[in-house]
Amino acid sequence: IHFTYINGPDVERLGITDDEILAAVEAGLMAQGKKQAVIEPRMHLTPDPAFRGHFNVLRGYIAPMNLAGVKIVGDVPIFIGHHSAEVWAHQSLFDLGPDGMPTVVAGVPPDFFSATGQRWGNPLYRWEVHARSGFAWWVQRMRLVFELVDIVRIDHFRGFAGYWEIPAGEPTAVRGHWRPGPGAALFEAIAAALGPMPIIAEDLGVITPDVEALRRRFDFPGMRILQFAFGDDAGNSFLPHHHERDTVVYPGTHDNDTSIGWWAAAGEHEREFARAYLGSDGQDMAWALIRSALASVADTAIVAMQDVLSLPTEARMNYPGQSEGWWQWRMHWSQVHDWHAQRLAGLCRLYGRLPQAHK
Repeated sequence: IHFTYINGPDVERLGITDDEILAAVEAGLMAQGKKQAVIEPRMHLTPDPAFRGHFNVLRGYIAPMNLAGVKIVGDVPIFIGHHSAEVWAHQSLFDLGPDGMPTVVAGVPPDFFSATGQRWGNPLYRWEVHARSGFAWWVQRMRLVFELVDIVRIDHFRGFAGYWEIPAGEPTAVRGHWRPGPGAALFEAIAAALGPMPIIAEDLGVITPDVEALRRRFDFPGMRILQFAFGDDAGNSFLPHHHERDTVVYPGTHDNDTSIGWWAAAGEHEREFARAYLGSDGQDMAWALIRSALASVADTAIVAMQDVLSLPTEARMNYPGQSEGWWQWRMHWSQVHDWHAQRLAGLCRLYGRLPQAHK
């Protein structure tokens, strides 16, 4: 069963007419009247009533497969948008001025992706106010997200140890400074309310000892990105021989170029080192990185579909710090062939990554 959602760019690309859209809506309304479908902000089939929200169809379909090891990994950004209902309804929890506008905003200092840093513009939390409530807002946020997914990747985990504060009037992230985050107190409160949490900590960027200590204290696996591994020498912590069990390895994430795109732009030293390390001639680099990820001792390996399909940079999902022109790539099932699944299954079997029932 495949569920396909389309948005504005999809509609334009497919050339769907107004009459076709209206016909689809009418068909959906008729199906709802016959109790064959339910209409929420998006329209989809009615799943098991135990599941709710935009993901409820997917959860209702996937849940019976849990014994086969199928899990849904969700993503929770540390910060939320100023325009969100949560900021409007809970203004005392955010660093806002009397007019309701942010006085300081979130971002990161200059890094690999940008010489001027990344000015995200999200309002920052008043952590002392959250602490006085026992972090009730965060507890509820995590409770709800775990109703939708099995595992949560928390974006910008380092912000819980310390975050980059930028005056709201600054056009870039250069003139910011570090402020202490809530630290262990937040996760202790969440654990007390919800129990053990299957969380992946996105520990990329400027990672200081306090960030690492916070992650290890709660046994949250960190992340290792293979595209970051070949820029210097054998001491690079992203190389597989440095991986630890409590990590999640990716050839590249949604914030990276596709592996084919990365390889096309790589410098000569990076190319030479990668070819030597991976034992590859560079002709099939996406799958060389997939093989290396699956061979890693990291507990979990996650592979982007763009890399399974060996797609070039035009299929890149996102570029950090750029707010427009991204998140538009769509996979079409005509691109997927039996050999893709067979090759992945073969590597998973070779490196002991198949669920027990399928070995």
